[in-house]
Amino acid sequence: MKEIKIAEKGENFTTVNVGKLNEIKDYELAMGNFSIPGKMFAGHALQATGAELSFQSLAAGQDYGTRHTHKTHEELYFILKGEGIFDVDGKRFPVSEGSIVRIAPNGKRAFKNTGSSEMLVLCVQYKANSFSDDDEPLKDAIMLEANVKL
Repeated sequence: MKEIKIAEKGENFTTVNVGKLNEIKDYELAMGNFSIPGKMFAGHALQATGAELSFQSLAAGQDYGTRHTHKTHEELYFILKGEGIFDVDGKRFPVSEGSIVRIAPNGKRAFKNTGSSEMLVLCVQYKANSFSDDDEPLKDAIMLEANVKL
């Protein structure tokens, strides 16, 4: 089974390498008495303190594997490749590359690849209602230097 490798680490950063995106399918997430093929979490390895992120690769026709909700986590699903359907609270809708889906903690969710090739999804989880208008990125950013050339 593939494992995430820490590439670099410093006081204020961590970088990991999950491998090529077309190899996400080689991961497998153990979930007690069953596992989810093509699923991996990276937030813990990154030592992220405010969010968790995961990748999920679904083969043509493959279901996600579970219908679930969360206690406190809102989720953003970014469709990076392929096409499928999402089911949230019984409402089904199509998604494809470029789609982004936000689901509140109580939303009952499941999804499926309906295409003829791989569907690749990036999911970002964070505590619901943890951002306010004051947390807008441009209000939170502290610009230290402009026109930086590396």
